[in-house]
Amino acid sequence: MKSNKRDGWLGISILLLAIFIIFLAFPLMGLLKQSVYNEAGEFSFENFHRFFTYTNGYYLKPILNSVKVTVAATVVSLLLGIPIAYFYSFYKIRGAKMLFVVSILCSMSAPFIGAYSWILLLGRSGAITKAVSALIGFKMPAIYGFKGILLVQSLKFFPLVFIYMNGAFKNIDNTLMEAAANMGCTGIKRLIRIVLALSMPTILAAALMVFMQAFADFGTPMLIGEGYQTFPVMIYNAYLGEGGTNRNFAAALAVVAIVITAIVFFFQKWGTSRFKFSMNALHPVEKKEAKGIAGFLMHLYCYVLVGIAFMPQLYIIYLSFCDYKGSIRQGTYGVSNYVQASKKLLSRSINNTAIMGIIALAIIIILAVLIAYLVVRRSSVLNNTIDTISMLPYIMPGAVVGLSMLLAFGKKPFALTGTFAIMVISFVIRRLPYTIRSATATLMQISPSIEEAAISLGASKAKTFALITVPMMANGILSGAILSWVAIVTELSSSIILYSNKSITLTMSTYLAILRGNDGIAAAFAAILTAVTTLSLLLYLKVSKSEDVRL
Repeated sequence: MKSNKRDGWLGISILLLAIFIIFLAFPLMGLLKQSVYNEAGEFSFENFHRFFTYTNGYYLKPILNSVKVTVAATVVSLLLGIPIAYFYSFYKIRGAKMLFVVSILCSMSAPFIGAYSWILLLGRSGAITKAVSALIGFKMPAIYGFKGILLVQSLKFFPLVFIYMNGAFKNIDNTLMEAAANMGCTGIKRLIRIVLALSMPTILAAALMVFMQAFADFGTPMLIGEGYQTFPVMIYNAYLGEGGTNRNFAAALAVVAIVITAIVFFFQKWGTSRFKFSMNALHPVEKKEAKGIAGFLMHLYCYVLVGIAFMPQLYIIYLSFCDYKGSIRQGTYGVSNYVQASKKLLSRSINNTAIMGIIALAIIIILAVLIAYLVVRRSSVLNNTIDTISMLPYIMPGAVVGLSMLLAFGKKPFALTGTFAIMVISFVIRRLPYTIRSATATLMQISPSIEEAAISLGASKAKTFALITVPMMANGILSGAILSWVAIVTELSSSIILYSNKSITLTMSTYLAILRGNDGIAAAFAAILTAVTTLSLLLYLKVSKSEDVRL
């Protein structure tokens, strides 16, 4: 379909570009500007010089810590996720659907809840720690620091690899597998040389997703890292820490974070281009029976791994019904934690989350539909630029987005800090890419001839778009929107910089209760947050009717 400048779409493109300039480019430029000025207001590269030359690499260490734990979490997630995806895709695993659903629930929960739960299980006074000590007298190793962060992130992110690889394995043609077997390439050899080689673009995409989320994770290292400081935590401390704040230096740290994630992103793109090819499974792989000792080990691996990953959420729900006196758990059960939580901004937190989330989601859906249509049906330099700009938050840590928003809209004439408006804007900017990618992928599968037929029968272009194109995109739009909703509900890293007591969300209330040591109340908040996430993801699976989660 050829574009027509008089049909109004050019105006929509310009409007969208203006929106991204105001709410994304402008804050990022302000962040860059702030980074090259010192506290006296003079133009200087002092902040970057301080970062790279401070005594004993004091400021470089958190970057190295972040890279180290992020790379380790990515590798471990791949090592855990690829085997379970292979077993799930090529063998008949009992209860496979349940495994898949639980894995998605693990991957979409708030990361800091997992960290909090593991502290309660394996911390110095954790339930498992005490039980092992009492039974066999063995002192469990400390969960804090690098090991704790790696444990939490690996168990949270391996399901992402599972989800990605499941989609890739389904596209492998069975004739290729049979041909490899006929040439004597079977077992592990076939897995490495055929299956994984054909899936390399997806492996790289999954690795990028895990790397970006692990690198941007604020809550996990903040709770369980102790002396092992990571980059997002350092950015937060530089701006809002108890030891003093320095906006200019925090901005410089944020710029460095953007550069690092951009390098990783483009490296992944380069790597993917080296393995660029298409597959179409005309003869899908037929799942084999998982029999004998091998079948037993497959089932054992899948159920134990998913069970361990899901255990923190179950334990949090259990704790939410345990009675507490202060921070001491009693031997009785009830709903006292929920009663106490209701007195600690529970209703406000739920209302704020619902109101701001729904408003943000409505804006996300409108923007995503327009951008997807412009990119797919009216491709141009302008529209492709809009698409590229809209994906920038995908590669930026949430703390960077929050800090840039605060610097841009935290003073007159805007002064939006702590308001509903700044929270909604940050939600939209941070989580828009989910719905854009889902809507775009769906529209690309719809033939333009359907719209052309409607126009040829007398329907206007606007009517065709509203009554033909958008309804056909509904499945992809709803799928992406629900994933955006889940991400909004569990958002922490940008919200912790932008929220106020009036705009506090359910996630923030949960996090603050954890920091204050109110374990019972924290468990109640976390249980409610887990329930909201679970219901949202079950709705996603019902709407999408697919096992290919578009992230």
